[in-house]
Amino acid sequence: MSAENRKSSKHSITQHWLRNNIGVVTAILVVLEILLIFVVRNYYYSSARQYLTSKMKIVTTAVMNASGDDQTNYNTEIRSIVEGYDEKDKIELMAIKTDGEVDVTSSGFSPSVDDSMSDYEEAKKSDTGVGVQIYDLSTGEKVMAVTSVISPRGSEYEALRMLSSMKNIDHQILMISILITIIVLAIVLLLFFSGMFFIKSIVMPIRSINSIARKFATGDFSERLEKKRNDELGELCDSINYMAQELSNTEQMKNEFISSVSHELRTPLTAIKGWTETVTSMYDDKETFKKGMRVITSETERLSQMVEELLDFSRIQDNRLTLIMDTIDILAELGETVLIYQERAKALGITLNYYEPKMLPFVYGDKNRLRQVFINIVDNAIKYSNKGDTVSVEAYEEDNEICISISDTGMGISKEDLPKVKTKFFKANHTRRGSGIGLAVADEIIQRHGGSLEINSEQGVGTTVMITLPCIEQKEKPDNQATVDVELISSEPIEPIDNENAPK
Repeated sequence: MSAENRKSSKHSITQHWLRNNIGVVTAILVVLEILLIFVVRNYYYSSARQYLTSKMKIVTTAVMNASGDDQTNYNTEIRSIVEGYDEKDKIELMAIKTDGEVDVTSSGFSPSVDDSMSDYEEAKKSDTGVGVQIYDLSTGEKVMAVTSVISPRGSEYEALRMLSSMKNIDHQILMISILITIIVLAIVLLLFFSGMFFIKSIVMPIRSINSIARKFATGDFSERLEKKRNDELGELCDSINYMAQELSNTEQMKNEFISSVSHELRTPLTAIKGWTETVTSMYDDKETFKKGMRVITSETERLSQMVEELLDFSRIQDNRLTLIMDTIDILAELGETVLIYQERAKALGITLNYYEPKMLPFVYGDKNRLRQVFINIVDNAIKYSNKGDTVSVEAYEEDNEICISISDTGMGISKEDLPKVKTKFFKANHTRRGSGIGLAVADEIIQRHGGSLEINSEQGVGTTVMITLPCIEQKEKPDNQATVDVELISSEPIEPIDNENAPK
């Protein structure tokens, strides 16, 4: 067993439960058992003492009544009472002379000189004239002795003494003690086996969960936990399986994202490198030189936008995405976006329609970030449309909100992919360029403006992206419009943001 496994075993739930629960319960039951046995013993011994004392009182009363008759021979009467005692088979009755010696007994056998008579000494010193002691005889038998001092006139006897064997009482106490011990052991065993069954029902699934979780930690998401019960552990299995599925999907999307970004970076770099070599070798050809510089500038701008998109995504993940808020005319930003793409759409044989209203309320937001969103959506609409398709951009006010609709008649998005298009790294179509995070960034920007970005699409029919933003009347403008970041986004027209996370 490895050190890690030994440590795990040492601090396992089973060991913890045995030590802190069963151990404590057993200790409490043992203490209760001892107390109960002690109570039982005291009860039986007190009952025996009370019984002997009552019997002694009957005998002493009879002796005292006999001593009241002047014609009675006191000594003969005491001997007669002792020798004729009718319970001699259970109790030994003795008469003790004034010199402390036992003169007569009910059974006819005198006690050994080695036997203790501390009860007699106690009776002589007691105010009540009664002494009770329990001790072992020289024969090894445990007895209870009760001595009562008497003083009838003219009698040579000083006290009467009773001895009763404790054998039957001790046997009864022993039987009760054994019964109590058996009950305690039964309770402990019941607790142990029921507890072990319960612990096993928890520990075994946890060990299975731990084993599969370690595989998840190494990147192996192939296995799933088997849900055997509809309780908290069953819910935990469902949660872990869901987590594994999401991690697996994220891992797959991340790998696809890396592959896609690598491809997207390689394409412009290859173009830049090729045209740089061409321009260098054909410097005297001005037309070729100008064309090469245009390509290099365009591809460089494309790379710059990809890097900016990745930086924005990183800021969102670290909660560092900041906005420079101000009162803006949303139509100006939307109109500039449409202007940027008019020539490109025309060159691709795509109709770009813009239904511009005469006036819209102002919006409180970051104009550069909002323009970034519009560029991303319009770029996606054109990118996933084919020759002869139509892209329509419309803006209007409804219920104190600015509504911006960007629709196309392109290839659309399948029902399976539609819920995932705003997920990071997801690409609905791997044949089109893009990194797969542009739409996730756009959705985050709109949410931070208090708006929403909704996508409706049907595969083969087209896609509609609806952006809503609150009017400035709906959002209280701060008294001091201080910027929250020193980083500005250029207000110059920029190339479309590549994004395979297409709303199709």
